Amino acid sequence: MNHVWKKLGLTAGLSLSLVVAGCGTSGSADGGSADGGDTSGDAGNATANIGESIDYTITGIDPGAGIMTKTEEVIKEYGLDEYSLQTSSGATMTKALETAIENEEPIVVTGWQPHWMFTKFEIKYLEDPKGVYGESETINTMVRKGLEEEMPSAYTVLDQFNWSLEQMGEVMLDVQEGTDIEDASRAWVDENQELVSEWTEGAEPVEGKEIELLYVTWVSEVASTNVLKTVLEDMGFNVTITSLQPQFMFSGLAEGDGDGMVAAWLPVTHGQYMEQFGDQIVDLGPNLEGASTGLAVPSYMDIDSIEDLKAAE
Repeated sequence: MNHVWKKLGLTAGLSLSLVVAGCGTSGSADGGSADGGDTSGDAGNATANIGESIDYTITGIDPGAGIMTKTEEVIKEYGLDEYSLQTSSGATMTKALETAIENEEPIVVTGWQPHWMFTKFEIKYLEDPKGVYGESETINTMVRKGLEEEMPSAYTVLDQFNWSLEQMGEVMLDVQEGTDIEDASRAWVDENQELVSEWTEGAEPVEGKEIELLYVTWVSEVASTNVLKTVLEDMGFNVTITSLQPQFMFSGLAEGDGDGMVAAWLPVTHGQYMEQFGDQIVDLGPNLEGASTGLAVPSYMDIDSIEDLKAAE
């Protein structure tokens, strides 16, 4: 392992919480809004200038995430010059969201599906009429070059790994309710052997073969990576999982410092890294469809579109 990039990536990646849970939606998964719900409380009365009520701040996540780059574009495209995008982590963002909702205060956060916050909280995406965040995305599986020849069994499983938002949500919800991620993954694999057998079809067991999976510490990727880890361990692999910031996840595969990942959001969120490293890694295609990103707010806020964030002229 290249210790320079791994140290940098781990420092950032491990600063994020591993608390994960189920996905769902109170708004539409394509960035549209749902029913605005109650407009009671301070947030509902802040429609004259929502920016003032949130200190012209959009609460974001780690700076290496594609959604942060897209949100910077949103600020420019919608003329939100007064706004700043606050970097933090996935855990810090969801904690800020929870605190705001407990106090029925306004907040705007960077959101994505699949994520447990859409199940735990009544929140909605803001409409994006300019289409800056794009359409729904896929989460793709990537491996380093040479893996097919060196680890054909692992390559087969990674190539055949595919599940739905609902199936991923079962793991995330279990963990959000207090189950350890390893126990949640173990239980899910045991309860879904029919699907798991489709992933492992044609793959031969091994004895202690070392393999390293890279991932970004988002709730969805923690779930998928740990489930795949459990499946590969059942086949006899000795699996290491390493959490990194997105750019190090891609560069790690490109440099052969990791073997695979199931955490590439395309074409938007990680598109910049695919452009940079795509010709140096192998894209095995989507393992999940219907992922989406956008700005999210509590449903009690009387706001439906990103355009509503702009102060009245």
